[in-house]
Order: sequence, then C-alpha cells, then structure tokens
Amino acid sequence: MARRPVNFTLNGSPRAAFAEEGQNLLEFLRRGVGDLTPKYGCGQGTCGACTVTVNGRTQLACLVLAETVEGAEIGTAAGLATSGTLDPLQEAFMDHFAAQCGYCTPGMLVSARALLDANPRPTREEVVEAISGNLCRCTGYEPIIAAILSVAEGRARA
Repeated sequence: MARRPVNFTLNGSPRAAFAEEGQNLLEFLRRGVGDLTPKYGCGQGTCGACTVTVNGRTQLACLVLAETVEGAEIGTAAGLATSGTLDPLQEAFMDHFAAQCGYCTPGMLVSARALLDANPRPTREEVVEAISGNLCRCTGYEPIIAAILSVAEGRARA
C-alpha cells in the first residue's frame, strides 16, 4: 500500500506524518500520530466516539480519509486543556459527574466545545441537537447536558 505525507495542525501544533492510502483519520491519529483521545466505537459513523474537529467543524474521524486533511486544522479532546489547565467543559464534566465509563467523553467534549465556540449561549434544545450524534450508554445524557449548560451560563469553574 502506498504511503503519502500529510501536513496538518493538531491541537495548535504543526504536524506531519505518513498516511496509508485509504486510511481513515481515526486510525491515522491514533496509530500514526499517537493521539489516543478519539475512540474507536462503531467504525461506521453512528456512535460519535471518534468525533474531532476539522477546520472548526465536527467530523467523525472514522469516516474521513487521512489523506484529505492535508493543511487542515484538527482538534481533539487532547487539545482542550492548555498549559496544564483544564477547559471549563472538562471541569464541568467532572463537577456534574458527566462521565461514567468515559468512553464517549472525548467525542462529547469535542462536540460541546464546537457548539459553545459557535454559540456561547445555546438553549437546552441546541445542546441536545449538538450532542445527538454522540451515543452514551452510561449517563442518561442529563449530566452531560447540565455540564454543557453550566459552561454556557457561566456557572462552571473557569
């Protein structure tokens, strides 16, 4: 199989790595680059565990070919914390017990951060819509929604 170089920015840092022809972005990030925060769930775009941002838009990394992200800005949950300080969303997920097994958490955080970046004051319905592509089998979603809304309302630790 042919390998091709891919230059991109990951969580604000310029990166370059080789992608196998036909390799999806999820496998490229996890095995080729070492960012293990996007999770493998269903492998067919229905669970949201692999949610990342590509040029600011949420994408399911299992459905994106790695070779198509040449020059793109990729964001994962690993990039939310800065200089050792958790993102307010990460703090809110802890404060609201929004993670039980934690498997869906990276995808939920990425989806929530993308929502809040685009709409800092979403309604409950907008939060539900934003995370609707992310399946969670543990929390029942209410703690996740409460965590996101607490950040939007400024009630989360900063």
